[in-house]
Amino acid sequence: MDRTAAVTQRLCLSSLSHLRDRRLRRILTLAGFDPMAARPRAGDAVAVWGSGRTAERGARMAARSGAALVWLEDAFLRSVLPGRAGRGPLTAPVGLLIDRSAPYYDATRPSDLETLLRTDPLDHSDLLARARAGIADLIEGEITKYTAYAPDAALPDPGYVLVIDQTRGDASIRLGGASGDTFREMLVEARLDHPHARIVVKAHPETARGLRSGHFGPGDADDRTTLLTAAVSPWHLLSGAVAVYTVTSQMGFEAILAGHRPHVFGQPFYAGWGLTEDRQPVPRRGRVLTRAQLFAGAMLLYPHWYDLARDRLGRFEDACAALAAETRAWREDAGGLTATGMRLWKRAPLRRFYGPGLRFADPPARAVATAAKRGTPLLVWASKETDALRAAAEAAGVALHRVEDGLIRSRGLGADLVPPLSLIRDPSGIYYDPTRPSAVEIAVARAASRPAERLTRARDLRERLVALGLTKYNLPGLATETGPPPGEGRLRLLVPGQVEDDASIRLGAGAVRTNAGLLDAARAVHPDAWIVYKPHPDVEAGLRPGALPDDARALADVIADRADPLALLAGVDRVWTMTSGLGFEALLRGVPVTTLGTPFYAGWGLTDDRDLLPAARARRKARPPLDALVQAVLIDVPRYHDPVTGRPCPAEVVLDRLAEGRTGPAGPRWLAKLQGALAGQSWLWR
Repeated sequence: MDRTAAVTQRLCLSSLSHLRDRRLRRILTLAGFDPMAARPRAGDAVAVWGSGRTAERGARMAARSGAALVWLEDAFLRSVLPGRAGRGPLTAPVGLLIDRSAPYYDATRPSDLETLLRTDPLDHSDLLARARAGIADLIEGEITKYTAYAPDAALPDPGYVLVIDQTRGDASIRLGGASGDTFREMLVEARLDHPHARIVVKAHPETARGLRSGHFGPGDADDRTTLLTAAVSPWHLLSGAVAVYTVTSQMGFEAILAGHRPHVFGQPFYAGWGLTEDRQPVPRRGRVLTRAQLFAGAMLLYPHWYDLARDRLGRFEDACAALAAETRAWREDAGGLTATGMRLWKRAPLRRFYGPGLRFADPPARAVATAAKRGTPLLVWASKETDALRAAAEAAGVALHRVEDGLIRSRGLGADLVPPLSLIRDPSGIYYDPTRPSAVEIAVARAASRPAERLTRARDLRERLVALGLTKYNLPGLATETGPPPGEGRLRLLVPGQVEDDASIRLGAGAVRTNAGLLDAARAVHPDAWIVYKPHPDVEAGLRPGALPDDARALADVIADRADPLALLAGVDRVWTMTSGLGFEALLRGVPVTTLGTPFYAGWGLTDDRDLLPAARARRKARPPLDALVQAVLIDVPRYHDPVTGRPCPAEVVLDRLAEGRTGPAGPRWLAKLQGALAGQSWLWR
């Protein structure tokens, strides 16, 4: 839903620092305000943040002028790093709370949020389905207000009582009916309620970073009380707790979402709805809500979520996916990377994906030593991995990560130096190598256990990809004619050619390992079929080997040179392939696929497999629906880069860019032509 407002109201900001915040100004503008530093007049609004002196000054300005008062706060999902950590993309908020009644945390009077929770039916089935999916997305993606923590950080052994600290002077404490003494009372009550349990006191993220002081410190620890200052997953921390105690912390809200009934000593927005043990009830609330209803009001309806990629106000789902993409990049890249064997033209795109912590080092022996010294993984293009490199990395204690283009790549070929919009980084193997597990294989098995309602995003992505007519490369100027029509009743087969020295053939093909052999096998099984053979684009461009010999060309009824693969798929009954990615494109469009090798999409019960590698057959026991395969291959495993904003992004944004044609510039054409001239020596540039 695009909530961008058409009506504009002057909004006088009481703080110049807020006026300098571009993201804040943009959200306010999209919400229907014209933010400015000016004296308010009747009909204007005055924006205040928090409840300190600046807010008091803004309230006086509004009262004198007859202007309305508007309270601004960060949304309940904010950014990777806290705003106090400085300005930049990692601290820019993904949403804003704009309230015309009161700050959401002010229990002395109803806010717009409280009114919404008290009066809105919150009973629409689609809304509640979105809410349940949103809760699952936060927990599964390890997403919270500030996401700069490692999900695998060490946690206390389960079975503890969790006591949540907050920063001193936070307005939500005072306006939530509490004080510093309330925190002492809370800790005492937790100890009395659970005399034999361990107590874990969780410090606020800003306290842990030294930005603001909290209410508890080392002096509060004892033989059964631990102060936890490490940046850990709140969701993992909540899952290990037997009880949760809070004053007004947002983590109390997350405790509800995680299935707890927290003991609440203040009066936060989530108290009073029948989901908490309230030490200070709020009588005017009184309504009993479900978790999904509380989430729907607080996360779906109340905030103004900002969609950076599309520069508009959008839905919670878009903000959550964008924050998840930023968070994933930060978590995976914060410690740095060392890369080896990367050709010059690939280095700039890799830097865009992996940030300034990426360093290049050659030859391999030096790269291993550099990675060991820096304490980083070693990144290698998957086709460049060798036994010697793998052994050297293992001996040095360096994690070896392979990288390869994703399945929604670009508008143009990598061989033409068109930079990728997606990459797959794999510490296990690589998706086209069925001889060992890979991140894709692991993700497919995991996605297979998802309930159908958790595959809605994958279904929507698949349907949109098909509707937009997008593929891996999206080559321009392809012919849409598929040749003469077949005779009446003939089975129509599409046989996609491949690059015959490609690693997917070397590692994943069965007895048939050439394009001629594939055509021969298809004709042998279907002697009367109408067969269309589509050469691989890199082979057509003269960049890679795999051209058909003349005698093999006679096995096909049509040689579809430079043909649009989607036009071909629309006119056939089945695809026969060794390991081609076009088989995956066919599955997305409901076209049956026969494989003579072990591509990443084979072995899951979705294809007719004629020569599956036994080791892969033994591992691929799961039977995912198609959308679980899509979830793993297009959402869970790849990382995407938005060429417009220059930021990590969800898959849906890359579909937008491909549809718009805004995919960034290719590398120098002269270098691509030189590569074509040296196709027989492709080791020089691959």
